[in-house]
Amino acid sequence: MISQILNGHEQGFWVITDGSQIWLNQGELPHGKAHEFNLTNCEAFVVGEYGTSPVWLVTQTRSSGMYSPRQLLDTDIELFQLIGKAVQLSEFHTSHRFCGYCSTIMHPSRTEWAMLCHNKACRQRYYPQIAPSIIVAIRREDKILLAKHTKHRNDIYTVLAGFVEVGERVEQAVSREVKEECGIEIKNIRYVSSQPWPFPHSLMLAFMADYAQGEILCDTKEILHADWYDTHSLPNLPPYGTIARRLIEDTLVLCRNDN
Repeated sequence: MISQILNGHEQGFWVITDGSQIWLNQGELPHGKAHEFNLTNCEAFVVGEYGTSPVWLVTQTRSSGMYSPRQLLDTDIELFQLIGKAVQLSEFHTSHRFCGYCSTIMHPSRTEWAMLCHNKACRQRYYPQIAPSIIVAIRREDKILLAKHTKHRNDIYTVLAGFVEVGERVEQAVSREVKEECGIEIKNIRYVSSQPWPFPHSLMLAFMADYAQGEILCDTKEILHADWYDTHSLPNLPPYGTIARRLIEDTLVLCRNDN
């Protein structure tokens, strides 16, 4: 986690962050030498490597060209995860400038992704926050449950998701979120995969499940509309590369086999 001051000749991909937004060069993640993007004399961290190029994090305020990382959802998943890592680390540095116990100024560790308090009477060590959340695709014979969330734009329908609560097993979170958001009960919950998700700092744990009982009754604070869809009447779906789309595609295979 060692930072360096750029001399302008460093090369790679540049994640230039301001809060939860990143700067894009004509809609793309900037790639090239530091001086090409006015980064000379800026502090920077290397957060990883994509191909043969380092991926740099620079926290900098810019007056225009700032976008949500969602703009890059169709980027190769390996690079997108590094972008997400950079955004989360930037937020972590910003929110941990001072120790929460003694108010001493914090400094980054030289050996790991952590912020350290150098007050000898305190010596607290902070790590980036990761919030576990679940996402689940539910099948009812040859149909899949898809919902339009209040926070989604462009009429996208997707599967259900939510954060794991304190003292809760992830399987309990799956059943609870489905019941709260759509009013139905599920069974045969099985784990599929995971995906880091920088909105704001989640680790998405993906599941598939089967319908058990109940009628759809949406929580209107979270869900605008939900219904069962077969493979011939699908609404607009999330982009490829997201864990949501993978769950949908995997479930649709089961739906077709059951048809």
